[in-house]
Amino acid sequence: MSEDGIRKSAILLMSIGEDEAVEVFKYLSPREVQKLGAAMADLQNVEREQVEEVLRDFREQAGVKTTIGLNSDSYIRSVLTKALGNERATGVIDRILRGNDTGGIEALKWMDGASISEMIRNEHPQIIATILVHLERDQAADVLTHFVERLRNDVMLRIAALEGVQPSALSELNEVLTQLLQGASKVSKSALGGATVAAEILNNLGTSLEASVMASLREHDAELAQQIEDQMFVFENLNDLDDRGIQLLLREVQSESLIIALKGTSNELREKIFRNMSSRAAEMLRDDFESKGPVKLSEVEAEQREILKIVRRLADEGQIALGGKGDEGLVG
Repeated sequence: MSEDGIRKSAILLMSIGEDEAVEVFKYLSPREVQKLGAAMADLQNVEREQVEEVLRDFREQAGVKTTIGLNSDSYIRSVLTKALGNERATGVIDRILRGNDTGGIEALKWMDGASISEMIRNEHPQIIATILVHLERDQAADVLTHFVERLRNDVMLRIAALEGVQPSALSELNEVLTQLLQGASKVSKSALGGATVAAEILNNLGTSLEASVMASLREHDAELAQQIEDQMFVFENLNDLDDRGIQLLLREVQSESLIIALKGTSNELREKIFRNMSSRAAEMLRDDFESKGPVKLSEVEAEQREILKIVRRLADEGQIALGGKGDEGLVG
């Protein structure tokens, strides 16, 4: 979800009342709760027109939705268990609902990257890698930023080379999490790593750290590093989108976000963006871009990551096709 989308969601939740907001939060993931909670805390002096616009947009979007998908996990579990019996259904359910982690790993999803890093930094790098592939990609990247360079590179190499988690490794992971979190009684699914997961984490890591990790990966395993690089999709790869893809993307990106994201990019990419806007909109964006003063690298990278999230979502929905580098790593 973009920063603008998070802010609108925060305004909506602050507008609908405490009881209704509580019901909404029950269906959100830990990361979504963290982001929305922070956005709600930051809201100040919201104008009435903004609230009305958010409510109007919500009514329009809600009007085309159905109830299919709500509580789908419990429905699937119930149907398959009744159809196949407990023993046969368990394996099928685990494969279908992969990603719905239980036990100790779930507690980590509610924590910030600095706290997780402090908790696991002294564990074996293989254990750390196994833990990180269970987390959301941006959360795993956040944890990695708090490691020293040597540990960060070692963990990323292990994530990239990880093809599956053996029962013995899961047992060890469970033991570690039991000690650290005083909970985790069971971890029932195997986590998969590999080049795709490594690429997704690196896409969230930031340019400078990403370059350092990739250099280390090339030194240890040039072929594996190339596999990861082939599946990464960075901001300059927007050049690989066709005009229709750029136009679809621009409909969902706020001008201020785009201006910051374009700082430090190539003239080629900027011109491609301008070409896919109306002449008036392009002229206004050029003027705003040129009048915008220096921007911190961290702000530029943050806005680029948000825009890339929109790109990946559009690709997953089949609205755009990712060409060139990153195609295989981002679709599927």
